[in-house]
Order: sequence, then C-alpha cells, then structure tokens
Amino acid sequence: MVITKTPFRMSFFGGGTDMKEFYEEYGGSVLSTTFDKYCYVTVRHLPKFFDYSSEFVYSRIERVTDIDEIRHPLIRNCMKYQKMHHIRLAYDADLPARTGLGTSSSFAVGMLNAFHALKEEMADKKKMADEAIYVERILCDEAGGIQDQIAASFGGLNRIDMDEDGYHVIPLVISRDRKQELNDSLMLFFTGFSHMSADVQEKVKENFQDKIRRLQDMKGMVGDAQNILTGKGNLTEFGRLLHESWQIKRSLSGGISTGEIDAMYDTARKAGAEGGKLLGSGGGGFLLFYVDKDKKPYVKKALGKLLHVPFSFETGGTRIIYYREEEPVNF
Repeated sequence: MVITKTPFRMSFFGGGTDMKEFYEEYGGSVLSTTFDKYCYVTVRHLPKFFDYSSEFVYSRIERVTDIDEIRHPLIRNCMKYQKMHHIRLAYDADLPARTGLGTSSSFAVGMLNAFHALKEEMADKKKMADEAIYVERILCDEAGGIQDQIAASFGGLNRIDMDEDGYHVIPLVISRDRKQELNDSLMLFFTGFSHMSADVQEKVKENFQDKIRRLQDMKGMVGDAQNILTGKGNLTEFGRLLHESWQIKRSLSGGISTGEIDAMYDTARKAGAEGGKLLGSGGGGFLLFYVDKDKKPYVKKALGKLLHVPFSFETGGTRIIYYREEEPVNF
C-alpha cells in the first residue's frame, strides 16, 4: 500500500505564459508557491475476490473489469501510461477541485508518484512533473499550461522559466522573516464558484496572436515581483503589482472573470486590499488578496459571506507518507 501527499499551488504572476503556444516562441515565466493544503492518493493491489478488477474512489465510485471502462479520463490515462492493473485507488483532498489551485495536476502527480512506488520504482521530481504534463496535455488532450504539474512535484516558492528546450525551476532565496511577512499579508477566499480550467484556457487561445503583447507584459512582471521579494523595499509593492497583473489577465478572455467576482474584488479593494487576483485560469474558485496586516480585519469583514481559508507556504512538493511492500496479486 502507498499513500502520497501532494500540495496545491497558488500562482502569483505569469500565468498563461506557461502555455506551449506562447513559451516555445517567446519564453515563459511564472512565479508561484505551494501551500499547506493537499490531495492524498492511496493505492494498493486489489485481490481477485471480486467481479471487478479495479476500484476507484473519488467524488464517485467506479468499479471496472477493463481500463477502457474507466470514466475519469485522468485516472484512465495514468493507468494506461503506467500499465497498472488490479488496484484500488482512493482520492481525498483538503480543498475542492476545479477551484484554480492546480488540483487536477496535483492529483496527476500524486497518482503517478503512488504508481511508481507500488511498482517498487523510484521517481525523481522532474520525472513526475514531466509524466504528469504528458498525461494531462497529450494523453488527456486538455488545454492548459505546464506550471501546475511542476509546482506540485517540486514544491516551494519558485520562479519557473520555460522555453522550447524545456523548463527550469529556480527557488527564490529570501529571508525567513520576509517570506513569513509575505505569507502573513496574503488572504485566500473561496468564491463558491467552480470552473473547468481547460474550458477557460480554450477561450484564452482564441485569437491568441492578439494577446501576445499582454502575455509578454505579464511575463515581465515575474522579474519585477522577484526583485520586490528579494529586495529590501516595502512588500506592499507586491500587492500593487498583483492588481496590475490581474487587470491585464482579466482582459485576455471574457470567461476569466464574472460580474460577481468583479464585485467581490472591488469590495476587498475598498476595504483595504492592495491588490489580488482570481487564482488559476479564471471563471471561479479562490480569490487571493495582498492586505497589510492592520487592514486584514476590515477585508475579512467586508467579504464576510465568503469562506476565508488560512494557509501557510510549504516546500516539500509531492511525497510518500506511507509505504508498505505488497506482493502483486497473482491468484
């Protein structure tokens, strides 16, 4: 039996530049972090006592006799890719799916990590990120970028640079106190809305050439944000840059924001938030705000109808938290 624990991520700057259509020609950059909300994947061999060969438990329960019968496309393609048979898999998570936190990619990374361990194989973080990208973008044929899989696998506060030759993960080296100040200045709220990331990404790809300049501007903000974090100036500038970036991002497609989300965002700004953004591709999920410490109670009160989710940064990425050797089921 294997249990993996894989973090979710929040992307601060550069989202959209991690799409292949952009970074292979112009180069992409993303600044993101993982935080202490996780998905858990439990996998074990399933004895041949049942009239089905594999069982999968997530928001529904699937019992199948053939891999092609699996309805969940990510599970089906990971099973095929890793040549898995006769298993029981269960998924659990601290936060809901389809909410802009890279949950599907965290699931992919955690599942592949568990599959390798069940087969008594060691897989490094790059291998798991690469495999998750391949499964989601090629086998599942879902639109989107590559930052989520990388963040979930490596973990931590990183700049991720991408070009036609691949990607590079660059950990941001800042003092513990400054990192804690950033963490303490961020507030996360659940809007109550969910979305399909691939659907929003498809809309962003429409008339893609017309959006190149705006994506280049968003890419440039990654370096600006890095300089703010690694410098000695006021971190409030980070919040103001978030606001500037969000205004550009929401202009990329009509599906990125909604009237309700715009109203929530404006309410937070009027209450004292320096800036913020809707996490993920857009359309729903979680709103993130940068708020000076003395103004946090006012923002929380103004958004009182929304669920406030406290969090802390994490650095571990995907990991195995339980491992017990099993003999493959042969009887």
